[in-house]
Amino acid sequence: MPTYDYKCKNCNYHFEILQSMNDKTLTYCSKCKKHDLERLIGAGSGLIFKGTGFYITDYVKKDKNIVKENKKTGNDKKKKVINKNNE
Repeated sequence: MPTYDYKCKNCNYHFEILQSMNDKTLTYCSKCKKHDLERLIGAGSGLIFKGTGFYITDYVKKDKNIVKENKKTGNDKKKKVINKNNE
């Protein structure tokens, strides 16, 4: 559901409200008790990432030789990943 901005023409009270797109536009101002609200045009929201995030190392192919060496030596430390496109 989108968030809409409203402003009262009478008292200049400004607020945001979460509404369904199917809901009717509000007209009643709770501050001055008049029917003078107008819905403002907003920029919208940006892209929102939830969770711990995404990292370049999440989907990088692993070098088979390094994996074999780590298994032999028991070294569980991550190797430094070099991005070949942005050297």
